[in-house]
Amino acid sequence: MGVVTPFPVPDAAQVIFVRAELQRILDLYGRMVAAGHWRDYAIQFGRDAASFACFRRSSERPEYRIEKRPALRNRQGEWALIGEGGAVLKRGHELGPVLAPVERKLMKLVEE
Repeated sequence: MGVVTPFPVPDAAQVIFVRAELQRILDLYGRMVAAGHWRDYAIQFGRDAASFACFRRSSERPEYRIEKRPALRNRQGEWALIGEGGAVLKRGHELGPVLAPVERKLMKLVEE
């Protein structure tokens, strides 16, 4: 009973979202849920990329995937917005402009 198990630290080779990035993504997710558009999400951390997937229904493919790939930081940008079909819709160095197409869609949903 006196054994303390340390909390696992993420692997140094694993790509993760930092708190500010995850806060921005979850804020958008919460607004889309409130608008009735999204219902589920999934997060995946790997050696090459971290991915946040947004689902209309949990039984379908994700409508959008937000990926962070640090290996592309000096080229096209480490952030990518990927659509349901797997096409890259937007890529950039900053998270805000990459999320802009989804935020514009949210504004259209609220207007209707």
